[in-house]
Amino acid sequence: MLQRRLSTLTVSALGLGCMGMSDLYGPGDDTESIATVRHALDHGVTLLDTADMYGPFTNERLVGRAISGRRDETVLATKFGIERLPDGTVKGVNGRPDYVHAACDASLQRLGVDHIDLYYQHRIDPTVPIEETWGALAELVAEGKVRHLGISEAAPATIRRAHAVHPITAGQYEYSLFSRGIEAEHLPTLRELGIGLVAYAPMGRGLLTGTVRNPGQFAPDDIRRQAPRFQETSLVTNRVLVERLRDLAATVEATPAQLALAWLMSQGPDVVPIPGTKRRGYLDENVRSCAVRITEELARALEDGIPAGAVVGERYDAARMATLDL
Repeated sequence: MLQRRLSTLTVSALGLGCMGMSDLYGPGDDTESIATVRHALDHGVTLLDTADMYGPFTNERLVGRAISGRRDETVLATKFGIERLPDGTVKGVNGRPDYVHAACDASLQRLGVDHIDLYYQHRIDPTVPIEETWGALAELVAEGKVRHLGISEAAPATIRRAHAVHPITAGQYEYSLFSRGIEAEHLPTLRELGIGLVAYAPMGRGLLTGTVRNPGQFAPDDIRRQAPRFQETSLVTNRVLVERLRDLAATVEATPAQLALAWLMSQGPDVVPIPGTKRRGYLDENVRSCAVRITEELARALEDGIPAGAVVGERYDAARMATLDL
C-alpha cells in the first residue's frame, strides 16, 4: 500500500471508514467487521476511522477489539463533538472544554489504547468559541493522549481560527465525484495551511458503486432513507450519472467504485479517501483502486460526464445539514 502525508502524519493512501460496521447503514456483523479491519491491516491499510457517536460508543469498542495486538500497525482516528446518549438519542453538538477532556478519556478507554493518533472535532459547536475548544485539544496533545488534531465540516474561517491555536493535521470532509462543494474555498484553505484532506463518503454513500436502485432497498434504520439524493425523484437523474461512470470504468477494466476512488486520489497527494465497508470482499475491491491510473483523457471524460454540481439532492437531510459549519 502506498503512503501519503497528512501534514506531518504518514498514513496509507487509502483508509478504512468503520462507522457502517456499527451504525447508520443497517445491521452489522461484528465477527465479519473485525475480520475486515484485520484484513485491511494485512493489506497495509493503516488509517482506521471511527467516532464516539458511532453506535453510539460500540464502534470504538469494536475497533479496539479488532486492533488488539496490532496497535503499532494502525493510525487510529476518532472524533468527539456529536453528543449521543446510550439509547442513540442525539443531544446536540458539544465543544465545551470539559467535554473535550471527558470525551477523549472515554474514547481511550473504549479503544483500549493509551493515545489517539488523530483526534477530530466532529462538528463545530456554534455556542462555544473555537479557540476554547481547541485550547482544550491542545492540552490533550500536551498530555500525550493525542498525537495529531483534525477538524471536520468546518468553514474556512473556522479552520484558520482553530489552526492559530494548534496546528491542524487533517480536515475531514465529504468529498467525491458527487460531493465537490469543498473545491472552491475549503480545499484551497487546507492547502494554503499545509493541512491534509481526509475524504469521507468517497463513493457517495454507495451511489457511485452502481448498486443503489431505490431507497426501499435500505434497512429501516439506514440514514440514506432520509437523504434527498437517494429519493426516487433524485435517483432518476443520479443513476444516469452513475451509468456514465460505469461506462468509463469499463474502459480501464475497473468497477465504478474503483474509478471513483482513483479519481479522488488523483486530486492530489494530500487527499486520502476513507471508504467504509464491513465486508472483506468490498475491501479487496477498494484496495485495487490504487492501481487504477487516471490519465488526462480519462480525467476530462469524468469531468464532462459527471460535472461538479450535476448530482440531484442534498447529501444530508435538513436536520443533519444544519449541523455543518459551512
